[in-house]
Amino acid sequence: MTDKETIPLPMGFQAAGVHCGLKKDPTQYDLSLFVSTTPATSAGVFTTNLVNGAPVKVSRSRVPRATTRGIVINSGNANACTGDRGIDDARWMTGLLARELGCPDDDVLVCSTGVIGCFLPREPLTTGIPAAYGQLAATPVALLSAACGIMTTDTFPKQATRISEIGEKLVRASGVAKGAAMIAPNMATMLSVILTDATLTPTDADAMLRHAVNRSFNCISVEGHMSTSDTVLLLANGAAGSEPRSRHERTRLQQMIDEVAADLAEAIIRDAEGTDHEITIDVRGLRTHDEAYRIAKAVAESPLVKTAIAGGDPNWGRIVSAVGYAGVVLEEKDITLRLNDVLLYKSGVPLPFRADEVSAGIKNNRRVHIELEFALGPEALRFWTCDLTAEYVRLNADYTT
Repeated sequence: MTDKETIPLPMGFQAAGVHCGLKKDPTQYDLSLFVSTTPATSAGVFTTNLVNGAPVKVSRSRVPRATTRGIVINSGNANACTGDRGIDDARWMTGLLARELGCPDDDVLVCSTGVIGCFLPREPLTTGIPAAYGQLAATPVALLSAACGIMTTDTFPKQATRISEIGEKLVRASGVAKGAAMIAPNMATMLSVILTDATLTPTDADAMLRHAVNRSFNCISVEGHMSTSDTVLLLANGAAGSEPRSRHERTRLQQMIDEVAADLAEAIIRDAEGTDHEITIDVRGLRTHDEAYRIAKAVAESPLVKTAIAGGDPNWGRIVSAVGYAGVVLEEKDITLRLNDVLLYKSGVPLPFRADEVSAGIKNNRRVHIELEFALGPEALRFWTCDLTAEYVRLNADYTT
């Protein structure tokens, strides 16, 4: 059994992943369920794209709430840009699972991912959802199957977990995600489900999820294209018998959720389509969080920065110039740049460096670290992105053909 198969579900949760026929390949799972054995508090964060999928519209209208029982997710079809029929199909999907659970339809959330603009075929789901329900289990293998069932162009399932003592009880938070392209902040095509057996109110769950998303999924970018389907859902069922009461306990639970979300976000960048390099961007010393975010995002989404990294070209001027158009008031003397721990530009002055050594450091390592330091304030932010390769262009040029 691999490490990925040993990631456990929190108490009181079950999961399943199956192939129901939405994908042509019978070896690829295309339907996943996540179920709480008792009513759970739920919260959600969704794409800010005004063109958004029917499942986004349906699930957004049902959170936050305190009575959620399950989540149904299909891959292979995004059910986006499908009008009123798409809304009916998304609601119909929740109704199928709700009947199995014996709960109101509104207590089930729904997500879909895949090709945009195709109506959802009901026949595979009519048999698939009851079949998946029959395979629900509270095992690590069940969670792995569910993580596989939400994948589209992903090359590996993405999972993360944390466990800690809160209120003298062991509390777990575990999550899954999918995403490899069409990744942009607010949010990055990606889906994620995070489950915890802690007790949370809908208000607290909503606040904690937004805090985590703003430090993880909203800090990744592959190509800056915002999806129609992006969704992150949090369920908290209280099965551990622990409710964070003190400030320290709330902070610890927040940290657990933050870390699960960050692990999943980083895994998306690791799996970015056609990528040769994972890029971590640390921005420090800005006046506000928004300033740090603007600078990191501008660098992360610059095609010239991304292609330079792809080619192992230490053309640091592309990084500095991206800082200059990020919309933050500053001067050249405010900027200091390090690339893979090599100081290239200090307080607005270029420094001598061995271009061949810096180039080799990029080419010979999958991970690249860009550090931008300022002396304007206390705010810092970490952002993740990847390079831009010919393989990425090929994969997305041939996506539907």
